[in-house]
Amino acid sequence: MSKKAGKTDEENAGGGEASKPGKKKLIMILGGVLLLSGLGGGGWFFFLRHPSPEQMAAAEQAKAAKKPASFVEMRDMMIGISPGGQQDRQPIIKVKVVLEIADAKVSEEIKPLLPRVEDAFQVFMRELRPADLEGSAGMYRLKEELLRRVNVTVYPAKIDAVLFKELLVQ
Repeated sequence: MSKKAGKTDEENAGGGEASKPGKKKLIMILGGVLLLSGLGGGGWFFFLRHPSPEQMAAAEQAKAAKKPASFVEMRDMMIGISPGGQQDRQPIIKVKVVLEIADAKVSEEIKPLLPRVEDAFQVFMRELRPADLEGSAGMYRLKEELLRRVNVTVYPAKIDAVLFKELLVQ
């Protein structure tokens, strides 16, 4: 009986070792199949799926339902700026600004706050030098900084854009 028990142990040990690589291969193959099917499904979802006609109609209605922007004009401002170093005279900026707002209700909320907005603009612009306003990049930076300052001033309301009607540096 000891011989049979010995053979059985050897066969089990040999069979166990032989079955382990087979299980590893099976797991790797199944993992690869699952990965490929997941990638295929994701590709279909992102690239081949088309919106239904109902979804397209809803998107068109949303575009048509957009409210027109409202505009709030600010008073003309004349601001003395910092001289550029070699200048004897203090340069002056004349600015006409319009604020673009997405909702007309918000524009009514902002009108009482316009003196604060003007103050924020003047405090910032007094420190500018003529070189800061040179070229389109200077104008873009000025516009972005004024937009940031006005949004801080009128928070929680939101201004969409600061538009220059006139900007003159003398």
